Amino acid sequence: MDHAELATAVDGIARLQGSFLLRSGITATEYFDKYRFEADPSLLGEIARQLAPLIPAGTEVLAGLELGGVPIATALALETGMPVAFVRKEAKAYGTCRLAEGADIDGRRVLVVEDVVTSGGQIALSTTDLRAAGAIVDHALCVVDREQGGPEALARAGLTLVSLLTRTDLDAANARA
Repeated sequence: MDHAELATAVDGIARLQGSFLLRSGITATEYFDKYRFEADPSLLGEIARQLAPLIPAGTEVLAGLELGGVPIATALALETGMPVAFVRKEAKAYGTCRLAEGADIDGRRVLVVEDVVTSGGQIALSTTDLRAAGAIVDHALCVVDREQGGPEALARAGLTLVSLLTRTDLDAANARA
């Protein structure tokens, strides 16, 4: 599957038509359900295959952000053999009381992995927490950049965002369909 075919597949499974109440309270006739491409094993495997070459050199640990980044990071770990950490939005208050479960991140080069980036806000917050826990973080990787200011906001947080697909790619795929 090439890049354009992947964009068509992701758009075809995740772009829904209907009536959807958005978090903002607005009703939309179109909705992008990112969990649909994460829940399809064949598509998730292809996404991991195409993301793997985008991993920055020197990366030691993949850090999947709760919730959508976890399946992407897991698929990437299976594709690359790299260890993975699962990053909570906040450290749990019981047991190990850890923010990041799985692979050790202290003193290691960590790549933040997310499914879709809009504003980049959660990546920036999680990166601050990961850095406080000793991780070296300077890149984030996502499947889709919605092109709504995420890369610019992340640059202000000292991060470079690398994306496999953009909203422009998905819109072009939708126009071809």
